[in-house]
Amino acid sequence: MKGEKGKFTEEKLGQAEKTELDAHLENLLSKAECTKIWTEKIMKQTEVLLQPNPNARIEEFVYEKLDRKAPSRINNPELLGQYMIDAGTEFGPGTAYGNALIKCGETQKRIGTADRELIQTSALNFLTPLRNFIEGDYKTIAKERKLLQNKRLDLDAAKTRLKKAKAAETRNSSEQELRITQSEFDRQAEITRLLLEGISSTHAHHLRCLNDFVEAQMTYYAQCYQYMLDLQKQLGSFPSNYLSNNNQTSLTPVPSVLPNAIGSSAMASTSGLAITSPSNLSDLKECSGSRKARVLYDYDAANSTELSLLADEVITVFSVVGMDSDWLMGERGNQKGKVPITYLELLN
Repeated sequence: MKGEKGKFTEEKLGQAEKTELDAHLENLLSKAECTKIWTEKIMKQTEVLLQPNPNARIEEFVYEKLDRKAPSRINNPELLGQYMIDAGTEFGPGTAYGNALIKCGETQKRIGTADRELIQTSALNFLTPLRNFIEGDYKTIAKERKLLQNKRLDLDAAKTRLKKAKAAETRNSSEQELRITQSEFDRQAEITRLLLEGISSTHAHHLRCLNDFVEAQMTYYAQCYQYMLDLQKQLGSFPSNYLSNNNQTSLTPVPSVLPNAIGSSAMASTSGLAITSPSNLSDLKECSGSRKARVLYDYDAANSTELSLLADEVITVFSVVGMDSDWLMGERGNQKGKVPITYLELLN
C-alpha cells in the first residue's frame, strides 16, 4: 500500500477522491485552532507583563522543567526602595530629604511585595490553566486530529481502488476494504468531535480564570494606590520646596506656587481671589498687618507648633520675622500655629 504522503499527493493532484468532513466538524476544528493560537499569545504576553526581564523568564522556565523552585530574587521596586532607604540614611533621617527618601523607599518595598503576590496569584489561577490546555488538552486534540487525517486518507484510497476495480473478485475485496476504512473513519471522526466539543467547556473555564486574574490585578492596583496615598500624606508634612514642583503631575492635586513668569492679569479671578504667588508673599512679608487666606487643601499638623487646616476654610495669616520662607503664622479664633504657604490662597 502507498504511504500516507503518497495518498495525500494523489489527492492534491486530483488522482484520488477526497472525503470532505462535515461542516460541524470543520467548525469545531477551526474553533480549536483559533483557541490554541490566541491562548498561546495571551499566555506569553501575560508572562511578559508579569516578568518583563526575558532572562528571568528563561530561568523560571528551566527551573519549572526541572521541577524545582527558582531562587527568590529582589525585584525592581524592592531594589529601588533599598537604594532610597540607603540614600536617606546616609543623607540623614533628620533632614527633610533624607526622611522623605526613607519613607518613599519603604513604600517601594511594599509595592515590591504586592508585585510578588500578583505574580504568584496570576501564575496559579490564570497562567497555569492556560498552559495546561496548550500542553494537555490541545495536544490530545492534535493527536486525534492527525489520526482522523490518516483515516480519511485511507478511506479516500479505498474509494479510488474500488473505482478502478474491473474484475468481480477485485471489486468484492475493494468493497470489503471500503466498509472497514469507512467504519474506522467514522469512529475516529466521532472521537475527534467529542474532544472538540469540549472546547466550549475550556472557554467557560478560561473565563473563570480570567475573572481571577482581573481580581488579582484589582487587588494589586488598589494596594499600590493606597500605599501612594499614605505616602503622599506623609510627604505633605514636610515643609520643603519639592512639594511645589510645577512640573509635577498626580491624580490628586499637589499644592503649587505659581512662577514669577505668570502675569498679574492671569492671576486675577472674577471671584476676587488671587492665587498665592511670590509677589503676594513678598507684600505680606513686608506689611506688618495680617491678611485673610482661603485654605486650598486639608493639612494635618505634624506637631504642636503647626495648625491643622480644612479645605475651603478662611483663616488669618501673618508673617513672623525669622520664620522659614515656606511658612506663615496662621490664626483661627484662639488657635494659632505655623501653616504651609503652598496650601493657601491669599484674599485681596
